[in-house]
Amino acid sequence: MDIDQLRTFDRIVREQSFTRAAAHLNITQATASMRIRALEQLLGVTLFQRGRTVTLTDQGMTFLPFARRIIGTAQEAREALRLAERGRVAIASLRTLVSPLITESLLRFQEKYPHVDVVVNEGRQSQIVAMLHERNVEMGILCWPNLDPLVVDLQPLVVMRERVPLVVAPEIAAQLSAQPEIDEVLALVPRVISLRWWQAEPEQAAALARMAQTSVDLPTGPARRLAMKGQGLGFFVQSAIAEDVAAGRLVEIAPTHFEPLHRDTAMVVRSAAALKRTVLADFVREIAHECANVGIIIEDHLDEMLDQA
Repeated sequence: MDIDQLRTFDRIVREQSFTRAAAHLNITQATASMRIRALEQLLGVTLFQRGRTVTLTDQGMTFLPFARRIIGTAQEAREALRLAERGRVAIASLRTLVSPLITESLLRFQEKYPHVDVVVNEGRQSQIVAMLHERNVEMGILCWPNLDPLVVDLQPLVVMRERVPLVVAPEIAAQLSAQPEIDEVLALVPRVISLRWWQAEPEQAAALARMAQTSVDLPTGPARRLAMKGQGLGFFVQSAIAEDVAAGRLVEIAPTHFEPLHRDTAMVVRSAAALKRTVLADFVREIAHECANVGIIIEDHLDEMLDQA
């Protein structure tokens, strides 16, 4: 049994496909099949039911947590050796929070630790969960609570609540009554901009998209530009549009029965033990400081977790 066999086994479980797993691991499908056959022969069991879909057998389901534990231990050992060679901190964050939470934090951190390498990965919720699962990062900033079943043992350090107001271009807002109905708003801007701020979209946001004549799903940058041009309206996290609202390029509106939404995000680690590293603990403190500036802190376990470490 070797680590490549276990990684291939884990990836096939996650992808539910030998082909997709092989592509992710940058190997041929034949190599992936060979590794699994060798692993099954060694264990004396069949791990997968092969067919149009690939599913775990009962023996495979039993073996899965042990395989992932071995993979995790190997990754922790590799990371420990890397950190022993040179100071390094690796974290991951939702794309929309990299700029508001990490930019200033990183500047202060690097003044204190000028020789420490810092890696900041950005991505969607599932990508950050995968990086935490594979222990490629030590801390993650993601939507909370985490609904991804891949990693269920995440420990929240700080949970932040951020407003998600509905915004339109100023020329649209100027034509609205003081307390407009949503129909009045949609008559002026029939296109709704959908943005993936949440793991599960709130009913109010989904209802707005259903009521509109058309909808468009865009990344934050193009979505902001579309809204500023008066070609769409949508719910934006406060940190993404704060400067635009302050400059008058966008205007927050509150149609009757459409109150502003919010999004909860958290700084998380797999275990309090990660905070034993002083450099990581200090970087986390700096980011937590920015969280208080961006939103409202609704849970703060940082001091408690630092004591446990």
